[in-house]
Amino acid sequence: MGKLVLVRHGQSQWNLENRFTGWVDVSITAQGAEEARRAGRELKDIRFDLAFTSDLKRAQETLAILLAECGRTGIPVEKDKALNERHYGDLQGLNKAETAKKYGADQVHVWRRSFDVKPPNGESLKDTAARALPYFNEKILPAAAAGKNILVSAHGNSLRAIVMELDGLTPAQIMQVNIDTCRPLCYEIGAKGEVLKKTVSTAA
Repeated sequence: MGKLVLVRHGQSQWNLENRFTGWVDVSITAQGAEEARRAGRELKDIRFDLAFTSDLKRAQETLAILLAECGRTGIPVEKDKALNERHYGDLQGLNKAETAKKYGADQVHVWRRSFDVKPPNGESLKDTAARALPYFNEKILPAAAAGKNILVSAHGNSLRAIVMELDGLTPAQIMQVNIDTCRPLCYEIGAKGEVLKKTVSTAA
């Protein structure tokens, strides 16, 4: 049995500014760094063997801080754009409140939370899953099934795609799922890749 811990990056500068970020490569804020340290303290009793992160620095910065807090800075880290946030297309860089005024709050909610509706020139969650899940099933899940403790630092929507698969959620159910920044989701994974137990952080 291995542990698989999923962590969304700490608050980024564009999270703070309420902007659609997508693949724009912005850093985390001071608050985001503190969120990562808090998560690291919470996870300090897990001896991670391997870590995975996206090709975007907000996830990488979070991972580096978290591992330093855990005392696990020497472990192998694999970076891949398969774990990147969904690409928000024409919405990238736009303020979310202003976008809701322009297109309507209901439409923006559908773009943000639905499974298969794409924002203009962007990716749906279904598209994000189509690139994230093959990588997850080839690289990450087998390592946890082999008994390794794995840490994944990624993004709200790439992690929603993974959670949808692990939890067996429907497209309707995933619309209600939000991944909070630096709130670890801990899975115990069996030898066949099955979920034995899930724990969600409630730390303040």
